[in-house]
Order: sequence, then C-alpha cells, then structure tokens
Amino acid sequence: MTYIHNTIVKLQKTSPAQAEFYQAVEEILDSLQPILETNDKYKQHAIIERIVEPERQIMFRVPWVDDQGQVQVNKGYRVEFNSALGPYKGGLRFHPSVNASIIKFLGFEQIFKNALTGLPIGGGKGGANFDPKGKSDGEIMRFCQSFINELYRHIGPTCDVPAGDIGVGAREIGYMFGQYKRLTGRYDGVFTGKSLLWGGSLVRKEATGYGCVYFAQNMLEDNGLSLSGKTCLVSGAGNVAIYTIEKLYELGAKPITCSDSNGTIYHETGIDLATLKTLKEVRKVRLEEYLTEHPDACYIPASDYPQDGHAVWRFPAQLAFPCATQNELTEQDAQALVANGIIGISEGANMPSTQDAVEAFLAAKIYYGPGKAANAGGVATSQLEMAQNASMQTWSFDEVDEKLKVIMKNIYRNARDTAAEFGEPHNLVLGANIAGFRKVADAMIEQGVV
Repeated sequence: MTYIHNTIVKLQKTSPAQAEFYQAVEEILDSLQPILETNDKYKQHAIIERIVEPERQIMFRVPWVDDQGQVQVNKGYRVEFNSALGPYKGGLRFHPSVNASIIKFLGFEQIFKNALTGLPIGGGKGGANFDPKGKSDGEIMRFCQSFINELYRHIGPTCDVPAGDIGVGAREIGYMFGQYKRLTGRYDGVFTGKSLLWGGSLVRKEATGYGCVYFAQNMLEDNGLSLSGKTCLVSGAGNVAIYTIEKLYELGAKPITCSDSNGTIYHETGIDLATLKTLKEVRKVRLEEYLTEHPDACYIPASDYPQDGHAVWRFPAQLAFPCATQNELTEQDAQALVANGIIGISEGANMPSTQDAVEAFLAAKIYYGPGKAANAGGVATSQLEMAQNASMQTWSFDEVDEKLKVIMKNIYRNARDTAAEFGEPHNLVLGANIAGFRKVADAMIEQGVV
C-alpha cells in the first residue's frame, strides 16, 4: 500500500491539480495489489512508475475566427499514453470541461480498456475546451482545421489514430480528416468514426451502447439470469445512451429513463426511442421537449438534486446503465439504486461512478461491469474500422456486429476468469484491471526500458 501511496504522492507533485487523473490511477492501482504482491518483476522493471506517466503530452493553442470575425483561442491536447500493444488509440473530446486532468484520466483508462479488447492498440486521448453547441458549421470547420494544423504532426495510421468522443461526431471527424489530407497529401486511416462514404465502419456509431448491453447480457446469463423483461435505468441522451436504449429494446428489456445536463426524463411505459433520436440526433434540442410528444412522461430538473446525486437513479428497476460522463453516479445514487432493487450495472461512460459508489456496489454484491470493460465496444469497433481501411474492405453491419459480440464476450470472460484467479470471482473491477494491466506490463517488459 505504501508503494501505491508513494506513486500517488509523486504524481501529485509532478502533475499538480489533476484530481480526475489521481482518481483513475488510484482506483486501478488499488486493485492491482494482488498481482504486485505476488510478482516482483513489475517492481523490478518499474512498470507502475512508467505506466502512470504518458509517453508524450502535447498541449497547444487553437486560434480560430468566429462568424463575427473575432479571433477566439482554445486549448488543445493529445496525450499519447502507452504504445506497448500498438498505435495510440483513443477519442478526441470537445467540451468546455476539458483540461489536462480529464484528458489524462481518459487516456490512462484507455490503456487498459484497449488491452482488454485483445486487439493491437495502445492508449491515448485528446481534445479541446471548445464547445460545439451553438456554433455554426463554418465555426466548427474553422476550429477543426486549426486544431489539426498542430495535431497532424503527431498522428498517423501506424502511430496514433484518434476517434470521436463527446462533442466530436462524423461532422467534426470529416473536417479534421479533410485538413489532415490537405496538409499531408495522404489518404489513409488516420481517424476512426469516419463517414460511411469515405472509409467509416458500420456499427461504429452504435458500438459503445451495443457493447455495453452485450456485456450486461453476458454478465447476467453467466449467472443464470436474462436481460429480457428487465426494467432499466439509462443516463445520458447522447450516442452511447441512445444505442444502449436501442439494444435493450431489441433484447426484450424496458429502459424507462434518460437524461441530459438539464434534467431527467422518466417514462414508466418505456422511453420512446424514435422521439429521443429526433430530439438529439436531428433537432439537437434539450430533452425537456420530450414532454411535447409524451405528456404522460415526467421531467425532473437537475436542480432538484443539487447535492446528493441525480434523479435518473431514483426509480425502481433491475438494471442501470450510466452512459453520460465521469463521476455522474455518487455514493447516494448507489445507495438509492441498491435500495430500489438494482441487481446489475453496466457502465457505458468512462469512470461514471465515484469510488465510493463503486465500493457500495461491490459491498452489495450486485453484478457490476466497470466502464473500462463494459464500454470497450466503441474502441474495439474503431480498431475493426482500422482493419477494414488497411485491407481496403467494407464489412456488412451483421459482420461487424457479430465481431463486436464476440469481443464483448471475451472481455467479460477475461475479467471474470482473472477475478476468480485472484480469489474474488464477483469483483470484475479487480479482474478487468489486472487482466488489462498484465497484458500491457508484460509487453513493456519484453520491449525494454523505453
């Protein structure tokens, strides 16, 4: 424990004021104690000291001109964390909350998530504190072009392959790819999440949400249970939440909630997927407008829960799918979920539960799929897109979906079997962290001190 504590203290000195990053590192290192205690080679090769430090951190200004002719300046990031298993792989996030801590926590988690997929990809993350909401297409294009004017120097199909994340969809990927192509004169698979017109993969849009549900399906069926007939709580109203809801319906479950930063929709008869897609994918408006089509639903403003959690988790259900953002599910939320009969949780977002909430889930012995395992479907399908680009092929929806199902089953089994190996068969947090760490750490040892 002293070894882990000293690592965190050192990080706090060398990377000050990065709370989310410390949280991610501490959560993973705590669960690595069993393997660190039984295998000295990781200490001998200073794997922990090396793995918590990015191989490269790139920070840069992004100047651009708005529609009024005013120069605006944002800050851009790319953290290339670990390339032991393959090219850096991880999304770009455009959101006002983006800072070095957020990007480093996401990049650190990405190392282990990518390792769990079994695919040859390393871990990285990037983005900018730019808010696409309320911006015109012209403003977004000019920002993306300026962003790539710096980032293009550091990315490529065999070194670093960014994708989308919050605030970055096919439109933004398109603008960035176009500028990359213009600057380099190359047409290659340097981004994933591309349009289907020019190298994108079917299922990529759906993959994180679908994968999150497939993970839950494997977790339940392995314990003699089924998704069919279960009432589900889903947070978020973006890409991950929408396609989590879609797959839940396909497998016979009933999602009754969704949410955005302003509030929560509770619809006892089940969320209307078509309405949700229209509001968020077409009209791009606030979730409160759901009531216009469905006056029988209930809308709870976020301000109703200012201190002790979120309304989305306060309804009776059997399964929960956090699909919004980091630390969205508090200890009070976790206690409410357990009290209301939740038997399983599968995380679609990155680190959506606070550490206290995770401990509450583990103490209650509910089935808990941590984000780095349960939400790995998105990056897995990104790698499948890379494979299609490299071979100049296009696979059908069913082909990609079938590969995704197999990957998610293997991730679940790997986490389950590793947890059992270390004497905690119910603890998929421990299983996922150790399984991912062991693969990366052993590769680092074989590649020498680099």
